[in-house]
Amino acid sequence: MNQNDKGQQNGPGGANDERFAEDENEKTLTNRQGHPIRNNQNIRTVGNRGPSTLENYEFLEKISHFDRERIPERVVHARGAGAFGYFETYGKVGDEPVEKYTRAKVFSEAGKKTPVLVRFSTVIHGIGSPETARDPRGFAVKFYTEDGNWDLVGNNLKVFFIRDAVKFPDLVHAFKPDPVKNIQDGERIFDFISNTPEAMHMITFLFSPWGIPANYRQMQGSGVNTYRWVNKDGEAVLVKYHWEPLSQGMKNLTQEEANKIQAENFSHATQDLYEAIEEGNYPEWELQVQIMEEGEHPELDFDPLDDTKLWPEDQFPKLKVGKMVLDKNPENYHNDIEQAAFGTGVLVDGLDFSDDKMLQGRTFSYSDTQRYRVGANYLQLPVNAPRKHIATNQEGGQMSYRSDKPEGVSPHINYEPSTLNGLHETDQRGEYYKPYVEGYLTRESIDRKNDFKQAGETYRAFEDWEREDLINNLVNTLKPCDPRIQQKMVDMFTECDEDYGRRVAEGIKMGMAAGAGSMNMESSEEIMPTKGKLPKHGGSPMGSTGAADAVDEAEEKGHDVDPY
Repeated sequence: MNQNDKGQQNGPGGANDERFAEDENEKTLTNRQGHPIRNNQNIRTVGNRGPSTLENYEFLEKISHFDRERIPERVVHARGAGAFGYFETYGKVGDEPVEKYTRAKVFSEAGKKTPVLVRFSTVIHGIGSPETARDPRGFAVKFYTEDGNWDLVGNNLKVFFIRDAVKFPDLVHAFKPDPVKNIQDGERIFDFISNTPEAMHMITFLFSPWGIPANYRQMQGSGVNTYRWVNKDGEAVLVKYHWEPLSQGMKNLTQEEANKIQAENFSHATQDLYEAIEEGNYPEWELQVQIMEEGEHPELDFDPLDDTKLWPEDQFPKLKVGKMVLDKNPENYHNDIEQAAFGTGVLVDGLDFSDDKMLQGRTFSYSDTQRYRVGANYLQLPVNAPRKHIATNQEGGQMSYRSDKPEGVSPHINYEPSTLNGLHETDQRGEYYKPYVEGYLTRESIDRKNDFKQAGETYRAFEDWEREDLINNLVNTLKPCDPRIQQKMVDMFTECDEDYGRRVAEGIKMGMAAGAGSMNMESSEEIMPTKGKLPKHGGSPMGSTGAADAVDEAEEKGHDVDPY
């Protein structure tokens, strides 16, 4: 029974049910047992001063539910906002029929609209953290297609820190607050990064203005990982997904600009998205894809499945596929956004995985975390349920409130195959893609790492103001770090681009002598921060120039008061 139904004689009730008790109307407050609440101001006590009694059922129900109003927040991507809308397909990929590459119906028939839910987020910090943090932004889209749900789960930045999922917990631990101090610490971050050269491309983006989008509306999105498209003949190509903002444009912030915004509003991006949609200023993104023939592509100087790399657009141009419009705000944030569950394994016919190592790990992790966070039956929640026929043999689990058995099927048969009127599988649509796989089982990194080339290209492609902000943010975060970490990082920046390494070294006041493509450095006797002073213990949050000063300023500027 949907809560918006008017009610049936024997069906479950809901907020719009019209079966009222005597002296009730549609605005009468009740508890969840349906009892009208006749005194919501006072608990039951012995006399009007107490003590209270144990049989305060209405109070106990109210307060015990309040104690459980929050589900566990996401380990990553906890802080977020979202909205509903639609995806409209162009029916083509570039100038070619989309069916040449994929049989996924969501892309067929020009002009067809598919409902979507989008959740934007920051990654590292908690559910109430500022939206000005230097952090990748999550960009997750749930398509409610005619063939079931498809989740495209990515970020605003188009590359990632690592290429193997086994390192993901270590990456997140390094960026999360110190487990003792409970403060994000740049020294811990660069301790990890200085031993993870594949992260240099992502670090170059993250510490530039691209690490702080102005808001959620005016940023790009990307699937990050490599996927496959499969056509009706079972032929496959590799694809990368890109969301490009349309009329609203794209804007980033410097650290100084973000600091000023954070001082005034730590929820500015959520407010911006909500108000834009309420005012009819609907944000739009165009979905574009890059396509590459299946194979290892030895002619490239990088592995096409390496998520720390971009595919060069001159070789693999972006092709337009459709556009997405967000035109409806959530009716209830908790129900529609906080409980929304996404997973990289949620694909429809015509879409497939690649052998991208990060994608393989994410596919397990995402759905696993939803079962822990929301519950085994998270797909029964309206926001997560597909908008089509569902029929399964799954049973029970916490908070199961319906059977997936349709009328006309035996309720006694919860297995398949069966002769006794149970559910049955359907016919395959098109040919399966059948990749040939051969090799020794091993635990090795890929051959074509090339960790520094694209990072250097990105550095040189930045405008002057972007490079200036990048260097400032790196210098301010590296200054409090152990000199051994500084040395490693400057060496790697120099591998990316000699000017890149030189400017960071100069910023942290390291004496240096160029030689054989590397920097030989000695720390100066006293390293002074750009502003204020260095923290006493460890590092500072990413990009911070005055974290240590703020601690002292709070005491110095605080006003003395008398106890009461």
